[in-house]
Order: sequence, then structure tokens, then C-alpha cells
Amino acid sequence: CRGILWTMKEDDPQCGLLGRLGVYYGLITPEQLAEAMRIQGQYGNTRRLGEILLEKGFVDQAELDRLLYLQRLYLERHSLAAKKAPDRPRISDGAFGERREPAIRRILAVAKKVGASDVHIHAGAPVMLRVAGQLASVKMPALEPAQTERLIGDLLSPEEQKALAETGDLELALDVSGIGRFRASLYRERRGFGAVLRAIPEKPPDLDGLRLPGMVARVAAFREGLVLVTGPSGCGKSSTLAALVRLINEDRRDHIVTVEAPVEFVHESLCCIVNQREVRRHTDSFAAALRAALCEDPDIIVAGELWDVETVTLALGAAETGHFVMATLHISGAARAISHIIELFPPADQPHVRSMLAGALRAVIYQQLVPTADGHGLVPAVEILMVTPGVARLIREDRPDEIQALLLAHRAHGMCAMDDSLAELVRSGMVRQEVARCFASDPRRFD
Repeated sequence: CRGILWTMKEDDPQCGLLGRLGVYYGLITPEQLAEAMRIQGQYGNTRRLGEILLEKGFVDQAELDRLLYLQRLYLERHSLAAKKAPDRPRISDGAFGERREPAIRRILAVAKKVGASDVHIHAGAPVMLRVAGQLASVKMPALEPAQTERLIGDLLSPEEQKALAETGDLELALDVSGIGRFRASLYRERRGFGAVLRAIPEKPPDLDGLRLPGMVARVAAFREGLVLVTGPSGCGKSSTLAALVRLINEDRRDHIVTVEAPVEFVHESLCCIVNQREVRRHTDSFAAALRAALCEDPDIIVAGELWDVETVTLALGAAETGHFVMATLHISGAARAISHIIELFPPADQPHVRSMLAGALRAVIYQQLVPTADGHGLVPAVEILMVTPGVARLIREDRPDEIQALLLAHRAHGMCAMDDSLAELVRSGMVRQEVARCFASDPRRFD
């Protein structure tokens, strides 16, 4: 969806924000947003985006109300921030020091120094750094297209430059010597090439550092089966997987094979042997790497994201044959993740898939990142579904709508519903009640 977000009409920021929020929280797909914006353009941008989303059936009234509330909350927060700080923070170009090294290295060094999480590079604006959740501009003129292309090109090999030019999109991990590691999302847009570079910590995170509840650690004890980590873009799925791998790596003597696109967190072999493979760099595809992994005497396979029927089939097959498989899904909700996997397959195959999933699935972790009460950070709200015999029966019998009710009824079995997690964050003072309402499955609980 990144391409869609970057090509939204700049003269309509509130509509752009509503669409961004819809995609981010999984209420609409990027394709639905693009269709709604196409219709909006046919009317000369005179119709509201929310009205079109509702008319097309992409959202219902409750979902639209939630989006409008989130938009209002966002705008209020940023309006308040603007009153407190009238001038957007700017990072002095004097911080770059001597001009003998490539400019992109100086930019990344400054980003590291000020603790930026992301670096944004695109034509028509200065370089922007995201610091403590807010964008800050580097004190420099707006970039020309040729300058952005040069900055990005300095990071890439000739082969990577060719791939970006041919496809218009490229994701990879970069080791910048003396500075650190970054996940690079590179793209072509109407003004030329652009990039978002996300800083990756030097060491994989741990569960405590991510402020995840202790019950998440329980899934690391499985020796076989499938565990899914789900949630919207940017909710920390990769970080949670990395923390689980770290926990296993520090405690067990196993062989871990990861398949990633790209490799983000680098795991040293501690108690475990850890082999990390990157799609397009070390292997042609997720499917090819998963097939190969089964011949490499693995105990644990970390499959990145399950994209399609082929990768799901391979992951389920590996879990059924005694391997422990962990993977992510870009889906909001534990029960919805189960339905999504089954619906990937043709109707004639779904009974067999339900049987495989009922036998192989061990747990689903669904997480969202929620703004903290002080407005200076994010904290995870986490739903955990453990696949008990009762849950497995509901999967096998095609009764997904009853899984959520079973989750609420089995809190004592290590399960936790999203609204229970949010309620605990409100009770602890970490999250405001009106914010929790925006992320809840049942907003009435937080009235």
C-alpha cells in the first residue's frame, strides 16, 4: 500500500488521512482505497471519501464512525502539538560536518545520533526524520529528483539499482558500515524515486523491551505446530517474531531457519544454530526457501509472511510433520486470521485445509500499537488465541464466528481478547479510555 499512500492528492490531506487510517488499521484494502479515490476524482474531489467507502460497501457505518473518530483524534493531537511548537523541528545541516563522504552516510549518521526511527527521502521536500513519532525536517533545501536518485543510488549495488529501475519497488536490508542497519523500502512515484529507511536495532529485541505481556513467551515453548503473529502494517509483527527467536536461541539447542524479505534483525547462533535466508538475495522465493528448509534438518522455521496458497500449504505441511513454524499475516484479529487462511483456497479444497489447520495451529497472536496516555509513544495491545481442542473443533467444523466467544470464555487458559488487553492498559494508566475505544472490537465497553 506504500505506493498508494505516497501518491494521494496532496491538496486533500484530511481525505488522505482517512484513507491512510483505513488501510493502516485493516478496515479497507489498498485496492479499495484506490477505487474510492478514483471515484472521488471523477467527481472533481467534491465528494467525501468516507461517503464513497460507505456507498461501495467497503466499510459499514460503525467502521466509518471509528475512522472519523481516529481522524479527529489525530488532527486534534497534531493541532495541539503545533500550538506548543509553532515551528516544525529542524535538524541543523551543520551536524553533517565535513562534506567529503557520501551525503547519504551523513544523513544516516545524523538519524542515528538523534534516535530517528525512519528516514524519508523524496523529491520536492527536504530529508525528513521521524523522531519520537514526529517528522522533523533536516535543515536543507527541498530535494530535486536527480538528488534523490543520487542519494538512493549511493546505497545500492549496480544489480539493485537495475532491479529498482525495472520494477519500481525494492525492499532490502542495508548494512551501512560504522552507522548501523536499515530496512530500505524504495519506490518510484510521480516525482521520481523515493525511499523510507527504517533503523534496525543492533540486537534483536526481547519481549520485555517490546512491552509485550508475559503470556506471549508461552508460545516459544512449542516444539511443533504453527504459530501466527498478525496485525496491521507497522504494528511490530517482525519485532515480536524476532523476540521469540531470541528467546528460543538463548534457551534451546535447535536449528532455526528463517526466510525473510528482507532479513531485518540479525541473530547470532547462541544455544541454537540460526541460518537466515533472504528472498531474492539467497533464494528465488519464499516457496523455494521453505521447500529447501525441509531438507536442512530444521527444528524451527520462521517463514516471514504467508503470502499465498503455496506458502500456506508448505508452512502447514512443515508444521504437520513435526516442525515448529512461526509466520506473520497482515490481518487484524485472531479469528479473522484463521478465516483468511482458509479462504485463500478454492472452496473444494477448504474442508481439507480446515482439517490441516485444526491439527497444526497452536496459537495466534494479534497485536496493535496504541498511543500512550502521555502522547509520546506506543504500547502494544495483544490478543492471544491458544488452540485448545474446542477451538480446533470449531475450525474443523467451519464455525469461525464462534471462536471469538470461546476466546472470551477461556481467559484462564492463557488466552486474552483484544478488548481485555486494552482494558488492562486503561486500568494501568498507560492508555486513555477514549483512545482504547478506537481500537476495541466492542467500543461500547469503553463508554
